[in-house]
Amino acid sequence: MSAITPTTAAAAAIDAVKTYGSGDAAVTALDHVSVEFAPGRFTAIMGPSGSGKSTLMHCLAGLDDLTSGDVMIGDTRLSTLNDRQLTELRRTKVGFIFQSFNLIPTLTAEENIVLPLTLGGRKGDQAWVDTVIDTVGLRDRLSHRPSELSGGQQQRVAVARALASQPTIIFADEPTGNLDSNSGGEILSFMRRAVDDFGQTIVMVTHDANAAATADRILFLNDGRIVHDMSEPTAERVLDTMKSIGS
Repeated sequence: MSAITPTTAAAAAIDAVKTYGSGDAAVTALDHVSVEFAPGRFTAIMGPSGSGKSTLMHCLAGLDDLTSGDVMIGDTRLSTLNDRQLTELRRTKVGFIFQSFNLIPTLTAEENIVLPLTLGGRKGDQAWVDTVIDTVGLRDRLSHRPSELSGGQQQRVAVARALASQPTIIFADEPTGNLDSNSGGEILSFMRRAVDDFGQTIVMVTHDANAAATADRILFLNDGRIVHDMSEPTAERVLDTMKSIGS
């Protein structure tokens, strides 16, 4: 199966500022953040509550607008897109894995997995979809609806859905937050394999030091700024860093 080989950063924030409210009540969630995410890498984003980590991910994914600055997905500048173009980009270039799974309850696991392709009127690469299904171990559960699946299986469906359209980048928001440790470990191993074996790019927000240590790189945010950029993380180093920034 061919790997994803973009020639530019998979995503980038350029002098990103996000402010909520105005005047004395204004809150700066992102304070002039500039960062690139290399293709084929797994990055975790951590920080205390209110540090701006979820805001950064939502702005990178085109789910929220910046007050100033810009976001790139591949070579596309999000600020140049109208609503229709932004919707199309999110459907074709961006994958999402949410803590709450966000599956459609009336659809089977297979229908949920191919939903981004269906919405775009595309069949996609069936060989790739089959590889994804086998990678997350769902071959024997494809005809089941979400209510007939365990939490771990539902999250596997969500991971497979994010991978199915071969997006430029996948954003994961606390993807193991609602799972027991065994199911969470399985999801992290699937995500790790997507990066190592398939060249996928993943950016994950998490509070979990062990989950973050699965990544190649961790960005630590505090007060809307990147305060530390760690490569080759371990859980111990992650915990020490989180303590030092006041989490």
